[in-house]
Amino acid sequence: MSSATPAPTPRVRRLPLTGVLRLGRPSDIWFKPALSAVASVAPPNLTLLALGRLDLAMYTMAGSLCALYAHNKPYAARARALVWVVLGMIAGLAVALVTASLTTNAVVLVTVGAALAAVQKGLCDATRIGPPGNVVLTFISSASLFAPQTLGQVPAHLALAAAAGAWAWLVGMAPALVRPYGPERRATAQALNAAATYAATHGTGDARARAAAAAAVHAAWHSLLATGSRTPPRRALERLLVRAEVALAAPADADPERLRTWARELRGRGPVPQTDVPAGAVAELLGVDAELAAPTRPLWTRLGPLTPLVLRTALGCALAGYVSLALGVGRPYWALVTAASLYQANITLTWGRGVQRVVGNLAGVLVFAVVAPLAHAHPAALVLCCLAFNFGAEALIGRNYWLGSVCVTPMALLITEFARAQQPGELIAERVVDTLVGALVGLVAAAVVTNRRATDRIEEALSAVERARERAARLLAEPAPARGSLESAHRALAGALVELRATVDAASGEWWQRALPQERVVLAEQSGHRTLAATVRRRESHSWPTGDRRTGGKTEGVRG
Repeated sequence: MSSATPAPTPRVRRLPLTGVLRLGRPSDIWFKPALSAVASVAPPNLTLLALGRLDLAMYTMAGSLCALYAHNKPYAARARALVWVVLGMIAGLAVALVTASLTTNAVVLVTVGAALAAVQKGLCDATRIGPPGNVVLTFISSASLFAPQTLGQVPAHLALAAAAGAWAWLVGMAPALVRPYGPERRATAQALNAAATYAATHGTGDARARAAAAAAVHAAWHSLLATGSRTPPRRALERLLVRAEVALAAPADADPERLRTWARELRGRGPVPQTDVPAGAVAELLGVDAELAAPTRPLWTRLGPLTPLVLRTALGCALAGYVSLALGVGRPYWALVTAASLYQANITLTWGRGVQRVVGNLAGVLVFAVVAPLAHAHPAALVLCCLAFNFGAEALIGRNYWLGSVCVTPMALLITEFARAQQPGELIAERVVDTLVGALVGLVAAAVVTNRRATDRIEEALSAVERARERAARLLAEPAPARGSLESAHRALAGALVELRATVDAASGEWWQRALPQERVVLAEQSGHRTLAATVRRRESHSWPTGDRRTGGKTEGVRG
C-alpha cells in the first residue's frame, strides 16, 4: 500500500468530460432486472389492452416498476425491501393523485412534485435501496400530478397500482425458487475476485486497490448479515470470506488462482465450495452471531448527512418545473424528473450524470421518432414497443447511464400515448426542451446549495475509524479475548474504513471545500489496515485442522 502523501485537493474542482460517456462492462446479472421488468409489466398491460383500457396503464406501471429494485439483496432482505418500495410508490402516487384532483394550478403541482422528489431522494439514499433509486418513484408521482383526476377515481387507481405492485413482488421473489442463495453467492464471488486481484500484486498494489478489495469483502459480509439466518450454505460462504480476508492480510502468501476458482464455482450452479479455515475462525463465526443480535442504526441518523442532497433536489426540481412552465411547455414534470435524476453523492458526479442524461435523452428522442409510426399502427404494437424498450433500458443502463437513457426516453414518451395518440413532433420538441431545462437548472441548483459539511463528515469518519481501531487493538493485546469479540471488532473496523473511503471520495468531488485532511486519511487507512491484518494473523496463529495453508484444502461443497 502506498505511503505517499497525496497532493492537496483544490478548493474548486474541474468538471471532467473525459470518461463520462465511456461504456463499462455489463453487470453479471444484467438480464435479471431486464427480464423482471418485462415479466412484471407485460401481464397488467396486456390485460388492459384486452379490456380496451390502456388509459389505465400508468397506474399499473407504478406497481410494475417496483420489480426493478433490490436485485442484489438476499431474498429475505429483498422481500422486505420490495414491500417498502411498493408502499413508498403507492404513498407517492396517492399524494400526487389527491393533489391533482384538488387543483389544476400548475405552480402548485410543480411545488408538490418537487417536495415529493426531495423526500423520495432522501429516503432512497438513507435506506441505500440501490438502483434505480428515487428516479422511478419521482417519474411516477410527477407524471401523476398532471393526469386529469377526481377524488372518486383515486381509490380505484391506487388499487390498480397495489395489485401490480403485488405481482411485481412475486416476480422479484420468483428466482428464489431456483437459486435461493444467488445474491449471497454473487457477493462472495466478487469479494474473492477482488481479493485475488490484490493478492496478485503481492501487496504492492496502491491504497485504492486495497480499499476496493476490502470494500468488496465488507459488502459480502453485509449481504450475509442482512438475512438473519445462518444456514449451512451461508456458513460455507462465511468461511470463504474468511479466506478472502486472509488473502488481504497476507497477499504474498495467498493463491490468487485458487480464490478465482472458488469465485467461478460460486457463479455456477454447483454447491458452495467447502473450505478449511483456522481453528480461530470458529470465533469469527461466533462474532457473526453477535452482530446479528446487535441493533440496527436508526433511519433518522442516516438522513442528517443527506440534507444538502435533499435541498438540492427540492430546489432544482422546483426551479426546473417553474422554468418549463414559463417557457410554455405542456409537461413540466419532464424537466422536474430530469433534475431529480441528476443528484449524486457530489457535484462532480452530478455533472457527469447531467452530461449522460442529456446525451441519452437526445439520442432517445431520435429513436422515438423512428419507432413512433410503428407504435401508432396498433395498440398492441404500442405495448410491445414499450416492453422492448423496458428490457433494453435495464439491460444497457449498467454499462453507462446514457446508454440506458436511449431506451428509457422513448419508453417514457410511448407511455404518455397510452391514454391517447399524440403528435410525435410535439412530444419530441417538449422533451428536448425539458431535458435541457432540467439539466441546466438542476446543475445550477447543485452549485448553489453547497455541501460545506462534507469535510466535517470526514472528521467524523476519521474518529469512527480511530475508535474502531483502538477497540481492535485492545482486544489484540488481551491474551484471551471473549469469543467472537475480536472478529466482530475486525468487521467493525473494516466497515469504518470503507465508510471513511466513501466519505472522502464524496467530499473530494464537492466545490468550495476546506482543504481535505488527506494526510490524516492516508495515515488512518494505513494504521487501520495494519490492525485488520493483525486480527487476521491472530486468527491464523491457531492450528489449522487439515489441508494446505494457502488454499484451505477441501473442495467439498454445500448445496446452495
